[in-house]
Order: sequence, then structure tokens, then C-alpha cells
Amino acid sequence: MTLGRSFTKLWLSQGLSNLGDGLVLAAVPLLVVTMTRDPMLVSGMTVAQFLPWVIFTLPAGALADRIDRRLIMVWGNAIRAVGFALLVLTLVADLRSIVVLYLAVFLAGTAETLVDNAALTVPPRLVERSQLERANGRLFATQSAINNFVGPTAGAALFALSAILVFFSTAGLFALAALAALTLPRMLPTASDTSDSKHTPGEVVRSIREGWSYFWNHRLLRRVAFISGSINLFSSATGGLLVLLATGPMGVAESWYGLFIAVPAVGAVIGSLIAARVVPAIGGGPVTWLAALVPAASYVVLGLSGNIVLSEIVMFLAAIATALNQIVVSTLRQAAVPDELLGRATAGYRLIVLGAVPVGALLGGGLGRWLGPERTFVVCGIGLALAALVFASRVTTRALREAERPVQPATADQIS
Repeated sequence: MTLGRSFTKLWLSQGLSNLGDGLVLAAVPLLVVTMTRDPMLVSGMTVAQFLPWVIFTLPAGALADRIDRRLIMVWGNAIRAVGFALLVLTLVADLRSIVVLYLAVFLAGTAETLVDNAALTVPPRLVERSQLERANGRLFATQSAINNFVGPTAGAALFALSAILVFFSTAGLFALAALAALTLPRMLPTASDTSDSKHTPGEVVRSIREGWSYFWNHRLLRRVAFISGSINLFSSATGGLLVLLATGPMGVAESWYGLFIAVPAVGAVIGSLIAARVVPAIGGGPVTWLAALVPAASYVVLGLSGNIVLSEIVMFLAAIATALNQIVVSTLRQAAVPDELLGRATAGYRLIVLGAVPVGALLGGGLGRWLGPERTFVVCGIGLALAALVFASRVTTRALREAERPVQPATADQIS
């Protein structure tokens, strides 16, 4: 059964956008290391990419309820296209500047915050309620496959041919994503969203504060957020240095770097597919532990082994554990929060979880400069294991089930 032409247009727009994100995921770190091998400057690129999530997540959520969501997607993708087109011009002029690259990535991250928040609210406008699970599943599968596997592999291969070519392709993909979004029907705010009081600054702030308060006062949800935030903290601390470790001591060629980071993404897809059976079998509590301890072990192995095959295996297993936890956390969030507060409370949750990313990147850069990449991975592995002991000890399967009882869980989606 088809999901309709309008959904196909959304799927196309998001797929093109995801492919652009995937190219950037591999190409930006590779371009950075041609300019500097300083761990702090390399990790700083992750800060530039995710800092917008700290600054704009809550306002972007409110914006999506107040103007045409289609236009947010159009202009957001157009801004990303322009940003990377300007980067291409600097490369053509042989003016390689890490400051310009930082600005391009920050601009793209800001636009991505707007686009992603708007896109999450679009499917209910395009398909019937009975088709929502299928529609969201298709979008999630496409994002996982393209953004984490196809895109990085292609990005590294294109970068090996020409840095100009890969970023020109990125700008083109975002431009096409904007055009595809432009063909969507108008999605104006609902009648309840267009009342005068909803547009006053005071009402917007009050509305955001209400959602944040609900999230922060929910002890289990807050504790799970800190677990996920810890995972993201140490993941970003090591992620920014991975390109140095891979292309340095491990000896991974630049043209193969995209494949090196894409292989673990298969684990994320597998974890998502088996979650429906694995989570009920072992319980959400143990999954929470695994989500922290398996990546912690993988960091230690990456720092000590220097073996490409073993590194790929542990990263693959860590991706499976993380994907399983995403389903647990998504179900808890959807079941524990009233529908009328879900969007704002989710924004508060994402502020904690994604806000840890730039902090972790700075931490990793400082440790990398002080200790070197290999030792930094080991330290981060130990740090994440300790965080699991602090935050995961009270997250039990029973507590998770009790939180789900008042509300029937909605479709599980990916943590972001």
C-alpha cells in the first residue's frame, strides 16, 4: 500500500538531506586533518557542528508550531546549500581556512536544527494515523542507511578524488532537498497554534518552561537523559579524535575512512531491527547498562589494540547496544509524557543529550592534546564505565515498566 505522493516528496527531501549529511560526516574530518593535526582543533569541528543544538533546539521546536513547516525545511536546506557553496569557493581559490570551515559547519548545524525539528512534525500531516508507524519506519531506515553508511563511504571516496568535488556535491544535494521540500503541500499552524497569545514572547517562554519543568521533575526520565548524555559526552570526545587514530596509528587510507566509520552503522540498523525481540527478552534495565558498558569497552580496545579488524568489531557491537537503548528510551519518553507536553519535554530531553556533544568534543580535544589519541580513548572508556555506575544503577526494568503503565507507548523512534 502506497503512502501517497506527498509522503514520497518528504521521503525524497529527507533522503537527499541525509545523503548530504553523510558526505559531510566523512569529508569534514578529512579536510580538517589536511589543515592541522592538533587534536583540539580537530575536535573543535564537532563543537561547531553540535553547538547549534544547544542554542537553538528549544526555539526551533516552538518555531515549528508557529509557521509553515514546509518553508522551514525549504529555507533550512537552502541555507546549508549556500554555506557549503561558499566553502567550495574558498577551496577553488585555494584559501583553505579552518575558520571558514568552522563557520560553514556551524551554519549547517544551525539549519539542521530547524529542519530536523520541523521534519519530525510533518508525517502526521501527510499520512493517516494507521500509516504513521510505517511512514516513520521508512524515514528512520533511510536515515540510518544513507546518513551513516552510504554517505560516509561516498564522501571519503569523493574526497580522495577532490575536496572541491565532495563539497560541491554536498551543496547540490541540500539544494535538491530544498526543491523537493518546496513541492510539499503547505503546512500552516493549526487553529490552536495561531491564537494571538501563542505568538507573544512571554507565552512562548512559558510554554517552553512548562515542558522543561515536566521533564526535569520526572526522575526516571531525567536519569535516563543523563545516561544518554554521558554516552554522547564520551562518544563525541572520542569521535573527534577517531580520524587521527584511524589515519595515523591504524594506517587507514583516506579513501577507506568512510567505510571504516560506516561499518559500525550496520550494527545500529541491526540493533533497531532486533530490538522488538531482544528488549522484552532481557529487559530495559540491562539494555541501559549495555548501552554504556559496551561502548566503554570499545574505547579501551580502540586505544590499546591498534588493530583495524578488532576495532571494527567492537564499534559494531557498541552500535548494536546503543540502538537497543534508543528504543528503550524512546518508549519511556513517549509513554511517560502526556501527548500535549511530548514535543516540549522531548526538546528538553534533547537539550541534555545533545548538549553533551560539544562539551565532550572540547574534553576530547584537550585530553588528546595532553595525552594523545590512544590514551584519550582509554580514559574515556573508564569515564563512561564510571558514569554507568552512577546513573544506570537505579534504572531497572521494573521502573521502566511502571512508567509505561499510564500511557500506551507510541511508535519508537531514534534518540537524537
